[in-house]
Amino acid sequence: MPPEPDEDSIEAVRAVAPVSRETASRLTAFVGLVRKWQRVENLISAKTLPMIWHRHVADSAQLVSLFPDSLRWLDLGTGAGFPGIVLACLLAESAEAKIDLLEANGRKCAFLRHVVREIAIPAVVHQGRIEALVADWGEPIDRVTARAVAPLNRLIGLSQPILASGTPAAFFKGADFVGEISEATQYWNLDLVEHKSRISENGVILEVRSAGRRTG
Repeated sequence: MPPEPDEDSIEAVRAVAPVSRETASRLTAFVGLVRKWQRVENLISAKTLPMIWHRHVADSAQLVSLFPDSLRWLDLGTGAGFPGIVLACLLAESAEAKIDLLEANGRKCAFLRHVVREIAIPAVVHQGRIEALVADWGEPIDRVTARAVAPLNRLIGLSQPILASGTPAAFFKGADFVGEISEATQYWNLDLVEHKSRISENGVILEVRSAGRRTG
């Protein structure tokens, strides 16, 4: 069960990932900016704002503990910065870290660029449709991710140019993940691992190690 609003704090993040004093400062600044911009932009669902640390920040932070060797991430459809900005905050102390944020919405891109400048994190914002940006992607990355963007079948199709190069993925999925896997396997040969979410009772993070299109 998610915490009551007055219990929602950075401690939710510490329960799933290591947080230094500097990281805490970056994450706190980010949450403050989300709350400030939320007054004029619909960045996240209003009903989840009181639980932002648990529902969004800690949920995103799970990736760092699950995949500690991944320092360069490609976040498809970053939206308000989950998980991409959270990853950049958590990995900022590593010289090799770089998070590429793909987002089509111009106003959200403006918000993301403002956050990157304000808290000086290793992230780059790319504005455009995912399929167009990914098609000619040439930057080295360790892993691709997406949260609340599209069904699994669609996500695999969008990220196929990346997956085909041997780069794995980590996709956040909710309670209907079994149905999404069933649908996706009609079109793709998948090598995947289910990691139970430590935040969402019925959620998982699907680690897609490879995905090849089915033929015949």
